[in-house]
Amino acid sequence: MNITSYEVEKIKDPTGIILGDRYELLLGIEVPEDDELFDEQNSLDLRVILAVVETEERIVQYHFLNRSNGKVLDFALEEEEEATILAFCKQHYNEAI
Repeated sequence: MNITSYEVEKIKDPTGIILGDRYELLLGIEVPEDDELFDEQNSLDLRVILAVVETEERIVQYHFLNRSNGKVLDFALEEEEEATILAFCKQHYNEAI
């Protein structure tokens, strides 16, 4: 899985359920042809909600999205992929306006 683009935004938590600051990252991803997520016709996005409390960052939620129609896809990240996504999010969340 390759990250080809990203957008990051700091979001408000009106419920106060998640401690700290929350960030939404929308990652454009590219998957290899042998991956079950691969679809020639559709590009994929990964929407990630990152919670940051002091010096701890963690993914609290994510969804794969079909970019052409916005439909949520029911897939999960593998452990190694999740670690890669978390590392990317840690590097870029502070770019939020």
